[in-house]
This record gives sequence, structure tokens and C-alpha cells, in this order.
Amino acid sequence: MLLRIDNVPRDYAWGRRGAISAFLGGGPTHAIEAELWLGAHSGSPSRLVDAGDGPLDLAAAIAADPSLVGGRGALPFLLKVLAPGAPLSLQAHPNAEQAREGFERENALGIPLDAPHRNYRDPFPKPELIVAASDRFEALAGFRPAAQARTLVDELVAAARAEREAAPLVALLGDDARAGEAFLWLLSGSLEARALVSKLIAAAAAAPDRFPLQARLAELHPEDPGVIGSLLLHHVELQQGECLYLPAGNIHAYLDGIGIELMSSSDNVLRGGLTIKHVDVDELARVVRPEAGRPPILEPTRRPHGGLEYRPGDPEAEFVLVAVDDRADVALTGPAIALCTEGAFEIRGAVSSAPLERGDAVFASPDERTLALSGSGRLWLATTK
Repeated sequence: MLLRIDNVPRDYAWGRRGAISAFLGGGPTHAIEAELWLGAHSGSPSRLVDAGDGPLDLAAAIAADPSLVGGRGALPFLLKVLAPGAPLSLQAHPNAEQAREGFERENALGIPLDAPHRNYRDPFPKPELIVAASDRFEALAGFRPAAQARTLVDELVAAARAEREAAPLVALLGDDARAGEAFLWLLSGSLEARALVSKLIAAAAAAPDRFPLQARLAELHPEDPGVIGSLLLHHVELQQGECLYLPAGNIHAYLDGIGIELMSSSDNVLRGGLTIKHVDVDELARVVRPEAGRPPILEPTRRPHGGLEYRPGDPEAEFVLVAVDDRADVALTGPAIALCTEGAFEIRGAVSSAPLERGDAVFASPDERTLALSGSGRLWLATTK
């Protein structure tokens, strides 16, 4: 079964005016548009375009007919269009064990699911990937090697004349395995950390040519330790079609651009800074992976039956994303969602077919078995491994 779906972009403060509508070929709008959710997550389930007298959204349709997701109980992924015009929070997500324990712990404490200070809103992990859909997509992702971070920190410390205050931080930046410890020290709120952060933010703001990212972040978050924490993270600029994969524990923040994001259907976020939302550094410390490494780039592979495939090797990531510019045949192991962002396509399964123009999206149930996609432009297909 193919079901046409759509949704209204969410208006988080870090979005851009009319960005998602323009990307999907819609009419002009001045509304702040941050994220478009395509899926069945309770936070913003996709609407059924031709609902008739039946369920009005995809979550209700799946609840009424579990065969739509092949007996899985729920749609295991969530497809999004993201349009950050300002930084998202510095954040990491839990693995399956951490999510289950945190969810049960906060339930036992009686914290309402919709409470602003709640960290775990469901018992599921939240690995995610994002593909640049604009010419460039800017992000912070993962800890830099300690030597690289030390060079940047030393330069800013010298500009701030803060060598004495920086001694605890510098001591932690001698080992790649302690990168996360150094980062969390900056966010700790201790008197030592706050004194250093204050001096370094002032120095970065006064030297935008030398520290452009930190000066930009300082303008938005003038007292936030995440401004300095960004020195310890990879500053990545993806070109169109390039991808980041963020497994559990990876610290990251999206900064600017348009991206196609695919994740497990979860809303568990542990924030450390660069936000007006709830920050919980102690809980972030429970989940963050402390070691430094390479930028978490996920290389796509060319599929023998057409399209590029973004497939995480992580067993907690039950999803795969296929990008199609002309033709592809995709055998389904579960449900799927297709979104056309350029040109026009036709989607044909074992049961039904549908045309898709720019901005159109459809949900496909597993009984379609194999989806034949044909057209010209760009179509994204999210499905299960």
C-alpha cells in the first residue's frame, strides 16, 4: 500500500524563514521552518493526504493496522528535512541500554513525558545520519585529535593571556582518550572553568578573523561554554551528497544548510550547550564517547540496481537511505518513505503506484515488496535494513 503523506515544518528558533517550503518547491512563506518530520513519531506524525473517513495521521493508521509496518509494532525510523540557520544545541544521543535505563529512571521519578527538563522521552536509541542537500552543510561532529585541539586552544589562550587559568584544560589535551573529559570540564560550571571560558569567549569575540566560528557562536551565546568547547570538535563542511553518521555518544551540532536526516524514531537528546533548552551536563557525561577520532563521514555506495545508498554499519541503526536521480529498484524488508525534492518520479510496487513531484512524499508498506523508482531529479527513499 502507498499512502500519500505530508506535514507542517516545525518552527524551532534555529530554523530559517521559508527555507523548507522553498527547498520543496512550495510558495513563498515568512514562517520560521526548522524541521519537516516524515514518519509516525508522536511528536509530529505525518498527515495522511487522502485520509477520507479513516485515520488522519500515519501513527493512527499504523495503530489501526500494524501490517503497515510488517508487524514491527512501530515505524522504526524518522525521515526529516532540516534547515538550520543558526546552531542547534551541542548534543549526543544514548545507545539502546542507556535509553531504556534513562527512560525508566525518569518515569520512576515521576517526570512528565512533556516536561521541559525531561531527557528521555522514550526508551529507544537515536543514531542518525545527515546528507547535505544544499551546496554546503556545516556542522560540528566528534572530537578532534588532542594535538589539533591543543593547537587551537593554545592560540586562543595566548590571545586571552589566560595561560594560568588554562592549565587544567591544557593538561587534559595531551591524550586523545581524554578529549571528552576536556570538553566536559569546560561545560562543568566550576569556578575554574567559568573563569577561563569568560576570558576565552571575550578573546574570540574580539578576533573574528582568527576565530570566525567561535566569534559567531559568541554573538549568539555570549556566555556559553560550548563556544569554547567547539574548538575541541571537528568543524565539518559537507558538499552536496556528502554524509555524516552520528552513532550513540557522538557529540555534534548542526550549524547551517539544508540536510536530509534519517534517524531511529526517538526524541532522546542530551544537551550540553549552545541552546536555550534544557542542558544536563551530568547526563551528557553518561552517554558521550570521550575519545577523539576522525570526522564521522559515511561514504555512500553505488547500488547495482540504481541509486546511491547510505548504510551505517552500526547494528543499532536499523535504517538505510537511498538517493535516486533517475532509476532504482529497492527490495523492501520493511516499510519505506519516499520524498521527491527535485524533478518528478513514478513509484511502483507490487500492489500500487503513484506519481511524485517535487515536495511530494509517500509511505510504502512492506506488501509492496519491491519499489521501482523512475524519473529525473532527486528522490530520497528511507527504509529498513
